[in-house]
Amino acid sequence: MIKKLKKWYKSIKDVVISPKRFFTKIVADGNMDDSMLKAFMYGLIGGILVFALHLIGGADVTLSAIFNAIIIVPVVAVTMLFVGGGLMMMVSEITGGERDWEIAIKGLASIFFIYPVILILNALAFNCTSMWIVSLIGDLYILFLFYNIAVYCMRGRRSAVFAVICILVIFLATVYLTNYRFGWFILKNASAAMSCLTI
Repeated sequence: MIKKLKKWYKSIKDVVISPKRFFTKIVADGNMDDSMLKAFMYGLIGGILVFALHLIGGADVTLSAIFNAIIIVPVVAVTMLFVGGGLMMMVSEITGGERDWEIAIKGLASIFFIYPVILILNALAFNCTSMWIVSLIGDLYILFLFYNIAVYCMRGRRSAVFAVICILVIFLATVYLTNYRFGWFILKNASAAMSCLTI
């Protein structure tokens, strides 16, 4: 397990420092167990950290909160992995990239370290301004990683991938510039989102 954790740490460092080099090396080898385990474990870490933050903030320990932290959040992470894999396959089809489901899942699983980070940052948002900042940074970084996976991992045409990312940015801008942002913020941090309604 220690060896696996060291490998995960190295992959996180490589994704952050040199995403092009990292994603180019991803190949299909018939083993997707590690990808699902990554998604589950990062979800579990995120769930536990957010639960701990709530306890520090004075929240009560409830069975539902514990169940949410150790079961619901990790399962949602795995579900997001497969939903994201379907989205990546669709983008790859549009951009002339790889049609390999395994490569898409492995590419996405390698960026799931961002999941607990985003959960924590969202939980730390304490007002409308901090919610805006945290949410925007998180969403834009995910789009940046998505672009790198689509180009270097799935080998889609750069110009076509860029066009898809531009469409997603326009969609994101529409959400942020309309009242839909409140729903998006509530999904991330309800109390910080509610403070936006008073501005």
